[in-house]
Amino acid sequence: MSSDGDRPIRGRQRILYAEELWRWQRFYAGLLIVVGMIAAGVVVYSRQPISSGNIIWLFYAPVGLLLGGAFMVYRWRSYVEPQENGLRVSTLFSNVLIDYDDIRMVKVQPLKVAFQDARRNRVARIMKPLLEKPALFVRVRGDEAQLALIKKRLGSRLFYEDTIAIPIPDADAASWEIAAKLPYRIGQNLGGGRRRKRRR
Repeated sequence: MSSDGDRPIRGRQRILYAEELWRWQRFYAGLLIVVGMIAAGVVVYSRQPISSGNIIWLFYAPVGLLLGGAFMVYRWRSYVEPQENGLRVSTLFSNVLIDYDDIRMVKVQPLKVAFQDARRNRVARIMKPLLEKPALFVRVRGDEAQLALIKKRLGSRLFYEDTIAIPIPDADAASWEIAAKLPYRIGQNLGGGRRRKRRR
C-alpha cells in the first residue's frame, strides 16, 4: 500500500533519502532564517552601526534560505521514474537511464538487505529509519565498464555490485510498473501482496 491509502503511486516517485534529509534539516534552515531576521531587526531598530561584531547576524537569514533551497532542489532532483524508453534514476548532480533490456530482475525487499556485511558502515544516521521499509531492488545487466559508469553516476549508496537499491514511497507499485515493461518477465518479485495469479 502507498502512503496515499489504497491507491498505488504510479510514475515518478521521490527517493526517500532526500525526504529524510529534508525532514532532519529543515528545522535548522528555518532556525537560521528566524534568528537572522530577528537579529537584523534588532540591529536596524536600535540603529546600531554595522561592525565586525554584528554583521554576521545579517548573513543568518540568507544562509538559511540557501540551505533550505538546496534541500528542496535535492528533493526535486532525487527520483525514480519508469519511462517508456527505460527506468530513469535521478540524483542531485546526475541521472541514469536503464534500458529495460538491461534489467535482469526487479525485487521488493527491506532496504537493510543492501547494507549487510562490509556495507554496514555506509548506513548514515538519517538512513536508519528507512532500513526496515520496503525498497526497490533492480539488478542490471552489463559489463564492468557499464556497471562502473552507473555506480559513478548514482554513487555507492544507491548502487552496489550490479544492483540499484532505492527506498521509495511505494516500491510495490514501481516494481509492477517496471515489470510490465520488461521484454522478458522472468523472476521478478513484485511485492508481497500483489503477486500475479498463475493462469490455468
